[in-house]
Amino acid sequence: MMNTPLETLSGLKEHKRLISGIKPYIEAGPLAAFFLGISSALVYTMLAATMTQRLSEAGVNRKSISAFALALLIYSFKPLWAPFIDRYNIPLFTRAIGHRRSWLVVIGAATALALVNLALPDPKHAIGTLAIAAIIAGFCGASYDIVIDAYRIEMLKPHQLGASAGMSQYGWRFGATTASSLALIVATRANWGWAYIASALLVLPAILTSLVLGEPQHRKPTAPTTGFIQFFQNFLSPFGEFLRRDGGAVVLAFVLVSRIGDTMSNLMVRDLFHTLGYTKPEILYGDVWFGLGALFVGIFAGGVLYARLGLKHAVLVSLILMPCVNFGFGILSLIGHNMSAMIAVNSFENFGAGVSGVVMVAYLSALCNLEFTASQFALLSAAAAILGRFLTAGTAGALIEALGYFNFYILTAALSLPGIFIYLGMLRSGLVDRSIGTVGLQAE
Repeated sequence: MMNTPLETLSGLKEHKRLISGIKPYIEAGPLAAFFLGISSALVYTMLAATMTQRLSEAGVNRKSISAFALALLIYSFKPLWAPFIDRYNIPLFTRAIGHRRSWLVVIGAATALALVNLALPDPKHAIGTLAIAAIIAGFCGASYDIVIDAYRIEMLKPHQLGASAGMSQYGWRFGATTASSLALIVATRANWGWAYIASALLVLPAILTSLVLGEPQHRKPTAPTTGFIQFFQNFLSPFGEFLRRDGGAVVLAFVLVSRIGDTMSNLMVRDLFHTLGYTKPEILYGDVWFGLGALFVGIFAGGVLYARLGLKHAVLVSLILMPCVNFGFGILSLIGHNMSAMIAVNSFENFGAGVSGVVMVAYLSALCNLEFTASQFALLSAAAAILGRFLTAGTAGALIEALGYFNFYILTAALSLPGIFIYLGMLRSGLVDRSIGTVGLQAE
């Protein structure tokens, strides 16, 4: 049966809509964000879920396990040296390949070496040495994040902010899944040391991406710094510019409290699984692989929310999902060892993480000023997790032993509520719009 002219025209319109919907995700900027995200996830994954499981299997007590969150706490202090990466060049390298790319290559190599060093100590006999190696790896991973985020944002054209946020999250989660899967497979067949060494190869996607695409064209270079006083002034200027904005302090307070419960919850999940008796293959299947599908659905949903609701209301939806996810882990702790329940809870968690990742990365990117991209994104992304990491390191293990896992996850759900209330106040007052930086203004 032949199509009528109207049916043919309708089909062409649908085809054009499909192409126009896909096109933003296959442009150079968003594709670069995907590969940069793979490398960005590496160290965090190896220090968070993988390290927690490694220590738990070695018989390390929960207080010591949660104390290893101090290595991740370094990520929250990266604004302290982000201005240095923003302003200073690397001799010879910068002249040859550019400012951002030279930092990517040098820090990427240092990160790979730090992960190899992390593979060497035995948790049973050298827990102190392992802790020092974890701190070094955390510093290298945080530094890699600084330059990756700056390169990603500066590579974007104004209309690519939303698509890039989604692709960055796809890349981050793909990298986290690859690192976690590779570590579990190698650890099962050999040991955890070889698992860390094998995973170090994942520093390469970001480096290769930068070498292919070149130095960002949207970067606003800053004048060279001379003298201690000028250095100190330049160090403070990115943070001063942000706080001088209308409501900048309120926005920073929101970012500080928005993910406390989420961060505390996620850092102890692998210990929960080990406590409930899940094996490495079960964790690989139920947490890593099965969760990846749900995560990709969540990232897609986050992109749809961004497009349909706009950034402001998409952020609100992601905030509401956080306490719901924590409540799900509390229920799993009561159910015990049950693969169907584990898959359901992890699918919901990954879906929520996908939605939140897209809209929160887009929101934090939109808050940045192009003159201080590395410094301000480092400040905001670090602020989003610092309280959760600090509380995890200081109290999570003791809280779990005192309250049990169910009450612990109910507490983390309650800790997500203040961020929702602050953001609602920001929406009603118009502060969300007034605090946007030059990156966000370009994207409008």
